[in-house]
Amino acid sequence: MTSFQTRGSAGAIEEQETALRRAQGTAADGRPPRRREKAYRTRGSADIMKPSLAGLIGKYVLLVVVLGIMVFPFLWQLSTSFKGSGENIYGFPPNLIPSAPTLDHYAEVFRTIPVLDYARNSLLVGVGTVITNVIFATLGGYALGCLKFRGKGIVMAIFFSTLLLPGEVTLTSQYLTVKSLGLANTLWGVFLPGAIAAINVLLMAAACRMIPADTLDAATIDGANTMQRLRHIVWPNIRGMVSVVALFAFIGAWDEFLWPLVVLSDPANYTLTVGMNYLNSNFGSNPRVIAAGTMIALVPIIVLFAVLQKQFFKGVEEGSVKG
Repeated sequence: MTSFQTRGSAGAIEEQETALRRAQGTAADGRPPRRREKAYRTRGSADIMKPSLAGLIGKYVLLVVVLGIMVFPFLWQLSTSFKGSGENIYGFPPNLIPSAPTLDHYAEVFRTIPVLDYARNSLLVGVGTVITNVIFATLGGYALGCLKFRGKGIVMAIFFSTLLLPGEVTLTSQYLTVKSLGLANTLWGVFLPGAIAAINVLLMAAACRMIPADTLDAATIDGANTMQRLRHIVWPNIRGMVSVVALFAFIGAWDEFLWPLVVLSDPANYTLTVGMNYLNSNFGSNPRVIAAGTMIALVPIIVLFAVLQKQFFKGVEEGSVKG
């Protein structure tokens, strides 16, 4: 009983001493607590890596302005889709909070077009585009980033030159090629031109170039073949960039409008973005229904980016070999 009281008294004394140190502004080990560093450079400071107070304020002001320019159209469309027919959507200053929110415009979209069928077609094209871009961009990026072969500079120049041409320039040749293959008015015809993108190959090449050549040479000396090097050395170090490529490929395939509009003529094969064009023709005087259709088409992209944003930014930032 005495030992229990002694231990309890010692614990109480220690707690009192800790509380006294905190009150006096010292840590538990007797050292003064560290002061929180300021985010800006104070007068007379030699730390040039931090901005001045005026520069920090200006940076955040600019950030808020850019955020407003980019986010406001989305918020306006979202607000418009929920506003009733009696509300003024063009008033100034704009009222982003509907006075009487309604889902009637979303129901009108589903009554007008087969949204689920069009979304399924877009999903098929998007998933196929992701798979082919990941596979072929990885192989092409490995060849351009890690291997040495004659004509490598010419191949890189060709890839870069394709980025200088707008899609409208090659639209006619793409359609003639797809038509000659008998794939016009099919989802295969929509998918084929986007099966591999030059920008994705270059991104993967940049990621593969970060892998030290000595590591790959050591694996070759140990008897590893090409597929083993890809699986055990290259792939673990480019998975972050693969998520970037996959996200870019899916968004590009999902949002594509001009090419599916050209190659498809049967409404049963329409993708979601092309199918939404019916809203613009049948309900041109009702922007609320068009806004509701736009929000329906954006939901999968928003959900996908929300789920993969961690991997996306990790892939953008990573550039070194992991142990």
